[in-house]
Amino acid sequence: MGKDDNDVVLVSACLLGVACRYNGASSKNDKVIEWARGRAIVPVCPESLSGLPIPRDPAEFDAGDGSLVRSGKARIIQRGGADVTREFMRGAVESLRIAHLCGAKQALLKDRSPSCGVYNVYRKGKLARGVGCFTALLLLEGIAVKSEKDIE
Repeated sequence: MGKDDNDVVLVSACLLGVACRYNGASSKNDKVIEWARGRAIVPVCPESLSGLPIPRDPAEFDAGDGSLVRSGKARIIQRGGADVTREFMRGAVESLRIAHLCGAKQALLKDRSPSCGVYNVYRKGKLARGVGCFTALLLLEGIAVKSEKDIE
């Protein structure tokens, strides 16, 4: 991800200090904030756009990852058992709309999230290789995706 001022970069809002995570907290990352200085960034939070409340029960994949959700081969289930796949996909689609509106060609997202995971997500209580729902859509659209770990 270059530092071209004309390149719009989507950034997970939680990494910038916005309290939008499932537990009502942020994942503020000072290295991400420093990295973002001087860049044209657009904060996004697919889970905030999902219609789900904050705070809420944590959620994880029952199988696969975000790349399998659209085909119905994976679902996102909250700790209490509620299927929130539809809501997570709504947030991912709305966030993709934002990417298109601002012309973003790259994104810096929060790893391990069921929406924004870049390398890992939680599946059945365990950390597993995979991507979140939003990340899967971005990759299908040819938008480059990195996680906060790539700049630390």
